[in-house]
Amino acid sequence: MANHDESSLSRRSLMGGAAALATAALAPTAAADAPASLGAKPPAGFKPMNKPGRIVKVTRGNDFASLMQPNQLWPKADVAKNMIERALMDLTGAPNLVEALGKFIHKDDVVAIKPNGIAGQSGATMAANAEVVMPLIEALIKLGVPPEKITVYEQFPSYLKGTRIGGKGNALPAGVKTGIHMNSVVDMPKIKVYGNVETQYVKFLTEATAVINFTQIKDHSICGFTGCLKNMTHGSVTNPGKHHGGGAHGQIVALYNHEIMKSRVRLHIVDAFKIMYDKGPLDKDPKRRIPHGAVYATTDPVAMDTIGWKVVDKARTENGMKTLAQSGREPKYITKAADAGLGVHAESKIKLSEVAL
Repeated sequence: MANHDESSLSRRSLMGGAAALATAALAPTAAADAPASLGAKPPAGFKPMNKPGRIVKVTRGNDFASLMQPNQLWPKADVAKNMIERALMDLTGAPNLVEALGKFIHKDDVVAIKPNGIAGQSGATMAANAEVVMPLIEALIKLGVPPEKITVYEQFPSYLKGTRIGGKGNALPAGVKTGIHMNSVVDMPKIKVYGNVETQYVKFLTEATAVINFTQIKDHSICGFTGCLKNMTHGSVTNPGKHHGGGAHGQIVALYNHEIMKSRVRLHIVDAFKIMYDKGPLDKDPKRRIPHGAVYATTDPVAMDTIGWKVVDKARTENGMKTLAQSGREPKYITKAADAGLGVHAESKIKLSEVAL
């Protein structure tokens, strides 16, 4: 079983191979050999809401400590639920969380939830918290999605444990499943998505018709920033290590731009109670992890990653550091993703609504 340290080493060892991949085209390559049937379709008659460039940010007061549990590590459950509900209500115009979620998910969907727990391991505190994810699972069931058609999946056991989903005090409703893919649980042939690298998308993604992405705002040592796009791409294929060369910019775009991925992901929710502005994606230096006290909701991963990149750069400059671009780690994949039609990058076309509760 691969553990966190082995995974980290694998990722970093690829940085040395970046030069070898530098000759590969940075533009996404078509996967002509991928069966068309691997794309997903919504249930008949249902059209999921899509709002390019639209993001809702919800905050609640200026006292960060009051948002958090006594240990100051995780948000209070009622606070997180309230903020999530308001974000989705404002994004959709619906009167409550369940009806808002119904704009993206149909009761007949098979739903996969992809959190991010890589930096929540071993007692560290940067993860898509259970308090943010659990209200959505409960709302899915109230919407009419059978619990057995809901799966929360992660790459390794330690990553899921880092989110605390299904752990003490955060038990999943009966029937809801968890899935650990270990870069090996698949139900599809190998295909070429970027260059000549063969890969497979994991079964928990391909068996779903709808995906909700729960992610964070973090610095990343290889590609500069990690948020919506990278959490889905490198957390949902069998060989993420082979997709980190050259800063991973072309790879992120190609992997997300494939029909297998983009036909399924319906909604992105960002747990930004805390952000990490340096030394990411792992949470090894508490000084680089700071309060942000917010939740974001969007259907546009490019727009959200654009805003997240700005948040990281602002924190870096406020702490006497160079921006990501000045540090040689500009997240170029975000611009490339916009060029590929995956969302909006131009700030003049991004509508960020800020709601203060």
